[in-house]
Amino acid sequence: MRPTRRHSALSIVAVAVVIAGCRTPSAKIDRFAAEHAFERDVVAGEAFRHVVLRNHLPLLHSALHVYIEGDGTPFLNPTTVAVDPTPLQPLMLHLMTLERQRAVYVGRPCYLGFRTDKPCNAGYWTLRRFSPEVVASMAVVIRSEMRRAGASSVQLFGHSGGAALVVLLTRELPEANALVTIAGNLDTDAWVQWHEFTPLAGSLNPVDVVLAPALAGRTDHYIGADDKALPASLIRHAAERIGGRVHEIAGYSHQCCWENLWPSVLASEANSE
Repeated sequence: MRPTRRHSALSIVAVAVVIAGCRTPSAKIDRFAAEHAFERDVVAGEAFRHVVLRNHLPLLHSALHVYIEGDGTPFLNPTTVAVDPTPLQPLMLHLMTLERQRAVYVGRPCYLGFRTDKPCNAGYWTLRRFSPEVVASMAVVIRSEMRRAGASSVQLFGHSGGAALVVLLTRELPEANALVTIAGNLDTDAWVQWHEFTPLAGSLNPVDVVLAPALAGRTDHYIGADDKALPASLIRHAAERIGGRVHEIAGYSHQCCWENLWPSVLASEANSE
């Protein structure tokens, strides 16, 4: 999740990630999904196609759980755009293996092997990663998954840049009745300034979203006290503007150790229904 520095031009030609003898990130995710008996599908959104991974657990309380991954690897270094942004460590997919009810993992546009799709280009995993068209397309897919599952509501879970998206998705999905962010990029302008990155021109900023009172009462923002990518103070300030409860977890970082906490988060969400 590293955009270019201010002094770097975004016209740099994207280069391929070459990892000798290794599977691509998308192939690794497909293999992981198959090992956990997740159904893989490709679903058309508004402007993009999206990979969707589904479990086959019961639908409880008519609520579908939706998992959105972080930004993955949009840049190889501050001046080089990655050809494939698909995450090497898909935290949200790992968390979905801990589920006890119906859940789907909704892939972001141009990720998971779809980087050459129309209208994909590197802008959709760099500067326009949180653009209105990205949010709208993901909302179409989530509504489709709700109909497929017979759900009347959704609970949205997102990590890092995926947390930004789930907050933005609440504007498109009035059916959302719970929201959980993990190490969330909740104020992209503040994040850009803190890292001295290039501003995300064309993207929406989740900090501009004010949650409805009912949803704010069922929103939890989890922060790692040792997070170096998104400092706790930056997330806390944004979360206070958006609304919801803030939980800072000692010893946790941007990636570690959310699998340990997740069963209790899911239990808390279930008990609040």
